[in-house]
Amino acid sequence: MKKVLLLGATGYVGSDFSKLLSERFYEVIRIGRSELEGRSISELVDSWGSHAADFLINSAGYTGKPNVDACELDKANCLHGNAVLPGTISKVCQQLGLRWGHVSSGCIFTGRRGDGGGFTELDSPNFSFRQNNCSFYSGTKALGEEILRDDPSCFVWRLRIPFSNLDSPRNYLSKVMRYDTLLEAENSLSYLPEFVSACIDCFSLNAAPGIYNVTNPGAVKTSEVAQMIQNAGLTKKEFRFFETEERFMALAAKTPRSNCVMDSSKALAAGLKLRPIEEVLRESLANWVWESKVSA
Repeated sequence: MKKVLLLGATGYVGSDFSKLLSERFYEVIRIGRSELEGRSISELVDSWGSHAADFLINSAGYTGKPNVDACELDKANCLHGNAVLPGTISKVCQQLGLRWGHVSSGCIFTGRRGDGGGFTELDSPNFSFRQNNCSFYSGTKALGEEILRDDPSCFVWRLRIPFSNLDSPRNYLSKVMRYDTLLEAENSLSYLPEFVSACIDCFSLNAAPGIYNVTNPGAVKTSEVAQMIQNAGLTKKEFRFFETEERFMALAAKTPRSNCVMDSSKALAAGLKLRPIEEVLRESLANWVWESKVSA
């Protein structure tokens, strides 16, 4: 049985990693925050090395609750979780000769490429501290990728607005259903079960380490998602939209948002299974499970 070190196992993304790894008969060794705080690189090398793990997954990022606006008020923890911690993990894994994967974000981009296509892994982030146009969250995620750029054994998996069929405060579909007023925008999304499965497959398929846009092919507008929700019979309300992004920023947000389209061709070429976005959206809504039923 292969062993996996998993950081952030109790989070929205990490809990799915924990579940699927166990279902695939990996031995999951969960690393909690208390096991990281105040420990030197050499101490972590000794501790993690004692497990003789086959690989490590870091899903312990900092996103802020209920959304990225909260990161503006907790910048120290945001910077540590999204940039400092990945750098520490990289040093430990390099000393151990351990392959590992880091959950990054597509929120380091805004819009589309100049040619109208989606951003690829070769494009430099255009929503970061270097452009001085981003949220603090997006800035730290871009900085985290810079820190990992020269790590030859690291997978950088870009997650983009995760969702599934399970109602949750972190689920994009749940947010759309509950927000009073929506911002019309076009985005790539990540169906969480396929995101997690694809990331694990990077190891089993012996994919080349590096950056991967792990988003479902295609893009959707907010109004299209709202229409799908109505068509699925999950709400009878009429969705309202802000007249402009400026109105959204004035009334509902404290920091700029990333809305972008990404190209997942590299992930597909590596054999990672990601179905078209409209297909998995409709499937999720057709099999929707409300939170009360999940916890019952």
